[in-house]
Amino acid sequence: MKQVLVIGGGASGLMAAIAAAENGAKVTLIEKNKTVGKKLLVTGNGRCNFTNLYQHPESYRGGDPAFTAQALAAFSAKDAVRFFERLGIGVKEREGWLYPASGQASSIASVLRLEAERLRVKLACNTTIKEIERKNSHFLAKTDSWTYEGDALVLACGSKAAPETGSDGDGYRFAEALGHSVTGPFPALTGLVVAEQDCGKLAGVRAEALVTLRVGSEEYQDTGEVQFTSYGLSGIPVFQVSRYASAALAEGKSCEIQLDFWPELPGVEMERMLTERMHSLPNRCGAELLLGVFPEKLSRYFLERAGISTQKCGARWTEKESLVLALQIRRLGFHVVKSLGFDHAQVCAGGVPLGELKGISMESSFTPGLYLAGELLDVDGACGGYNLQWAWTSGYLAGRAAAEEKGKS
Repeated sequence: MKQVLVIGGGASGLMAAIAAAENGAKVTLIEKNKTVGKKLLVTGNGRCNFTNLYQHPESYRGGDPAFTAQALAAFSAKDAVRFFERLGIGVKEREGWLYPASGQASSIASVLRLEAERLRVKLACNTTIKEIERKNSHFLAKTDSWTYEGDALVLACGSKAAPETGSDGDGYRFAEALGHSVTGPFPALTGLVVAEQDCGKLAGVRAEALVTLRVGSEEYQDTGEVQFTSYGLSGIPVFQVSRYASAALAEGKSCEIQLDFWPELPGVEMERMLTERMHSLPNRCGAELLLGVFPEKLSRYFLERAGISTQKCGARWTEKESLVLALQIRRLGFHVVKSLGFDHAQVCAGGVPLGELKGISMESSFTPGLYLAGELLDVDGACGGYNLQWAWTSGYLAGRAAAEEKGKS
């Protein structure tokens, strides 16, 4: 019976272990935390958005979109849903985002652990691997006091994101020791720190906006609820573009983020709307003129940026002031100086390039019998369950291939 070692007990590691065991291998899963699935417990604010019905190519980022698409076709979102339903998970949908019906991420972690145990996967928790070596066609995974041996090895150690869950980037070190390179990594799905210190005046404000990140001549956009914080900007649409900001800043490029708080309204109509309010509510001053349209803090900030006194009644606003205010509402700009970093990132961009694998078996092109999965690879998804779908897909394909007897791959 083939001996398969899986390093990492997160989403991709658990899936790899289950797939390998289902395909006849004897599997040992090694996890540094006291239990498997720790990072799963905090996904989706503890509710675990485990995949998404709407699988668009642009929902996955990385160096080789064609590879990612091919892998996702081999183990799709529908396959993931069938897999979890088979394990007893009821599924609830919210605009394509899929959650366990229990509303608890622990349900996903628990059924994966139970299935691994049913398949007699050995779960070696609270175990830290210090070094991995390939010797005589075998893999040796060494701790301070023990060496695990396997015919095949799946690296599913995660990334440097969210280190409080046990992710510390060891997988990058192991991959490099076994012949691979690593791009980046960069924090992704995280908040952005801006240069404008007065942005802190908006801390606590939430508002719908079109977010546009500009890096040179390139633009990245997303729409949704923006959250203002003491350091800058957060919220899902900011998270969606943050990976591009992180990568650009690492290369020394400047980044500007622009917020449009009424993207569906043509610019001329915005000016007309403000003019109509000036005439219909002539006695209202400053932010009072925008009551019912924007949060009060945000209205005051628009006026401050536009240079309009909060004591000035709408009837006394000039045409130029109305125009400048409209521009602030439609193009409120900030200069991004950094992301919140790995500590607050949900995932990482970058990793081992997909071109260093032998196709969607996830086997290394450099080290026979080595397979890589999950965040360790240069694939990161948008918010909405896409990163977990990549974990299920890559873990399943790596585990299945790792279980194949030599000469059959």
